[in-house]
Amino acid sequence: MATLQGTCAPRFDAVREALQHNIDSGEELGASLVLDIDGERVIDLWGGFRDQARTVPWDEHTITNVWSATKTVTSLAALVLVDRGELEVHAPVAKYWPEFGANGKQDVEVRHLLAHTSGVSGLEQPAAVEDLYDWGTVTARYAAQAPWWKPGTASGYHAANHGHLIGELVRRITGSPLRQFVADHIAAPLGADFQIGAAEADWDRIAPVVPPPPSAFELPPDSVAAKTFSGPPIAADHANTADWRRADMGALNGHGNARSMARILSIVARGGEVDGVRLLGPRTIDLIFDEQAEGVDLVLGIPLRWGMGFGLPQLDTLPWIPDERICFWGGWGGSMIVMDLGRRMTISYMMNRMAPGIIGSERSAAYGRAIYDVVG
Repeated sequence: MATLQGTCAPRFDAVREALQHNIDSGEELGASLVLDIDGERVIDLWGGFRDQARTVPWDEHTITNVWSATKTVTSLAALVLVDRGELEVHAPVAKYWPEFGANGKQDVEVRHLLAHTSGVSGLEQPAAVEDLYDWGTVTARYAAQAPWWKPGTASGYHAANHGHLIGELVRRITGSPLRQFVADHIAAPLGADFQIGAAEADWDRIAPVVPPPPSAFELPPDSVAAKTFSGPPIAADHANTADWRRADMGALNGHGNARSMARILSIVARGGEVDGVRLLGPRTIDLIFDEQAEGVDLVLGIPLRWGMGFGLPQLDTLPWIPDERICFWGGWGGSMIVMDLGRRMTISYMMNRMAPGIIGSERSAAYGRAIYDVVG
């Protein structure tokens, strides 16, 4: 038994009880959960264990690999440049990254990268996870590829390369690698304990991820989904390696916890400003809700709605997220970050035991439903 630490407003006791139950049952190993409502952390809980042997407690400063929840921070980085007038969402990617215009991609726009509609959702073969660690080589390969479908016509989740594609735009415009831009212009000003990759000095407080149960589904080998997930194939255990932690992969290897993710993404829910730090203006926030794609995603095979940089409510897929002015995304295994602008509310859940599924999990849905049961 591991008793939860932190604080929880009494009206959210059902959320605390759900998290405690999952830790007690072993469904969770270690986890953190935050609910920020207009700057007040009404839930700030953590507990369980960092390790499968259950010898090292998950404490207040534990961080973990948050998988694709990282993409929300990468998209925010792009929107910061949009807000500054340095990046135009309707401009061709090739305006900033000329090489990307090769092989029929001259008309791919920045918004297509943000909404996963560019046609470049993975790496052509041969592809190994180690390719993602070499920024210059892999971005050159993406730039040289032909799209796998007509850009702008459908979404196909940019599972492993979203950070490289957006990050190369950030680098071309600012001269800073994506991870450095996030550190200097997002995490540091907000005082958020988040980083893309992980500095070696922080490795001793990382909770290694525990892989999900193996999945049995097979994909047609010539499908966009098969090409994406094999370009390159990624195993959950890769996240626990030194090379992974040293890499700059804004789609996959952000390290943080529920508190740091909520701190950063509450900038969206709270109108672009947190405690005097303004990153986005109202017009830039409105862009997030400019729907770019709706339909069955070519990679994930489920109905999705994409704005610019974030998922938008899709009741067929995530029925617990109301169809309101809300944006979200999650990570492989269940991590989840939800920004509810109408309620100025941010839900953040990060954990180390991965559940089945790509977007959220039964656990994240249970916590989310319990929160919305209270707030209405």
